[in-house]
Amino acid sequence: MGSQAIQAHLWGRSPKAWSSIQEATGRSGYDHALRLLGLKPADRLLDIGCGSGLLASLAYQYTKYITGIDATAELTEAATQRAPQIPFLVGEMEDLPFQDDSYEVVTGFNSFQYAADISKAFAEAKRVLIPKGRLIAMIWGNKSDCEAAAYLAAVGSLMPPPPPGAPGPFALSEDQRLEKAIEAAGFTILTVDDIPNTWDYPNTTIALEGLLSAGPVTRAIEHSGIQKVEAAVNIVIQHYTQPDGHVVFHNKLRVLLAEKP
Repeated sequence: MGSQAIQAHLWGRSPKAWSSIQEATGRSGYDHALRLLGLKPADRLLDIGCGSGLLASLAYQYTKYITGIDATAELTEAATQRAPQIPFLVGEMEDLPFQDDSYEVVTGFNSFQYAADISKAFAEAKRVLIPKGRLIAMIWGNKSDCEAAAYLAAVGSLMPPPPPGAPGPFALSEDQRLEKAIEAAGFTILTVDDIPNTWDYPNTTIALEGLLSAGPVTRAIEHSGIQKVEAAVNIVIQHYTQPDGHVVFHNKLRVLLAEKP
């Protein structure tokens, strides 16, 4: 069983809220990655786990040769609405439907840590890259650097116990697991940067809507019910609500740039 079978329905419950609210919380990482890449007009870019297409739409100002792929049909539909000029496909990151040596750049933002087989996902990313092609992988930083870990812990407490080694938000964050997995796949790591990342919601209503749109929340709702999940997330929201009513989480995102030999 690949990641698509596991993840597709989890991320398809609230595509509008994900597209309009939550996906933009990763913007500092997207901007940093695009600066690192310095995309050229002829570069072909594949975005794995493209979500509702924000990164692809940002990259389109630099190159028109972009393809997005995601496990969740509802998110690729939202991506097409956002950027109809870009092809967005539904598919499996461990079995990419592309020929060898097809892309100069492969990106994966908040995606590789959810692979059912992380080593296979990176092997596929390497396969579709040209020699000297570049990979960008963005994940969470260490839990201790992420205030949003409190929200994820609250949601996690309402899920069934995960099996050992299960994919999840922090599956690659600690003990240099991301770096080790990428090196094991045969890439050469060029840079690793932890980027400050702020989630800033204008009020508690929008914060709740955005936070409930993430995939792990669906599993918690299925296991414990929407009322318990909303109550748990609201407790966390109140802790991070500022005097002006904004809800603010300070985090770090890890952005790794690697090269195929």
